[in-house]
Amino acid sequence: MFYRAHSDYVVLISVVPAVLGLTAAAILAVTACFCARRFRRQNKKAGHDASSLPFQPPRPPKAVRSPSGQPPQYLKKSPSPTNIKPLPGHLPAQSPTEQTTATTTTTTTLATTTTSIVPPTKYTEENELIPKNAQLEPKSPDVSELGEPGSEHGDGTEHGKLGAIVFKLRFLADRSALVVSVVRCRGLPGKNHGTAVAELSTMGGGVLCNGSANGKQTATDPYVKLQLLPDKQHKVKTRVLRNTRNPVYDEDFTFYGLTLNELAGMSLHFVVLSFDRYSRDDVIGEVVCPLSGIDLQQIENQQVALSREIQPRSLKIRAQGRGELLISLCWQPAAARLTVVLLKARNLPRMDVTGLADPYVKIYLLYNGQRIAKKKTHVKKRTLSPVFNESFAFDIPTTEGAGATLDGVSLELMLLDWDRVTKNEVIGRLELGGPRSNGSALNHWKEVCNSPRRQIADWHKLRE
Repeated sequence: MFYRAHSDYVVLISVVPAVLGLTAAAILAVTACFCARRFRRQNKKAGHDASSLPFQPPRPPKAVRSPSGQPPQYLKKSPSPTNIKPLPGHLPAQSPTEQTTATTTTTTTLATTTTSIVPPTKYTEENELIPKNAQLEPKSPDVSELGEPGSEHGDGTEHGKLGAIVFKLRFLADRSALVVSVVRCRGLPGKNHGTAVAELSTMGGGVLCNGSANGKQTATDPYVKLQLLPDKQHKVKTRVLRNTRNPVYDEDFTFYGLTLNELAGMSLHFVVLSFDRYSRDDVIGEVVCPLSGIDLQQIENQQVALSREIQPRSLKIRAQGRGELLISLCWQPAAARLTVVLLKARNLPRMDVTGLADPYVKIYLLYNGQRIAKKKTHVKKRTLSPVFNESFAFDIPTTEGAGATLDGVSLELMLLDWDRVTKNEVIGRLELGGPRSNGSALNHWKEVCNSPRRQIADWHKLRE
């Protein structure tokens, strides 16, 4: 009996602590929950965010959405630099040429470019970049004669037309400054998928200008260079306008330190070019406006608007002639070698605004009508009578069992004008020994073939 009572007492002593521990834990848990709810109610009444709580209930993950509620848009690169379609609400990226000094004022001793800060821009029907608040002045009779885009004078589809340029002149007597405003160009020729802007060909002595070979003309990226002749130290240019054949510039350029008497002996030289991001810019044409033919007293009192047709550069070369080239040839049958010595040139046409040129010569060796070798001379800067004195040796192909001959061999020479910015322009060509060789070139070639091991020199007129 005593043993059973003792065992019950031992079991009771061992169970009571466990029950007390569980009870205490339950009380603590209830107290903690009550305190947390009360703390949350107080924070909610005080306006505090629930994120300030020491612990947060788990939340299911949610996808990130665009703030505007629209599906995300991604920028993609376009393979064409001139056909970029901007996203809604975005303007197209400008080229480095467009980001140049459009918001600065450059002052030099003679010529300065004055442009104000460009306000936000907008697109017109022709994709022309013009100031948002810009107001075009009423057209003068000279401006209106050009016609609107799409007319026979303004669309640039008429053969032989390169369009026209509109500009304004004003002389500020109190500042001794001439202000030239480049207003716009109209009817510029298109370009054919990155090829030359204007393709010139002759037919019946005339000049035909086509924007593309298949008659389909596309827009271009034109800009204008301006220089006051005969001074050549300071050049100015407009910004590039994208994808248009009727660009509107409205940019002012100021030339300081001039008088009316000095202006009478000067000329304005405009060159219209098409911007090319991957190669040299194409020359569309040029305009030379002698100020002697303008009423200078009229531009002293008011701004006068003028328009001039853009002319191709080849007309200038055709009017002056293409010059002559002195060449010496020596045929060495034993060594199967033809030596060509370019001595000098004379009477070359004036190719730049300085009245000079930067000529050099390319020589191609042709065998059965195929070019197999090429050489070229150094560039002779600022001269119309260059002296080259450079010798080139060409190895002539030979056939087994037969000696070397000049049968099927010919030379093609091109005299070019080097230009740092635009494409090098061909001044003239000459062919010796080919099917198109005639006159002095044919006689020279025959004499060289019949007199081996002799240096024979002769002058040749360059052709188109």
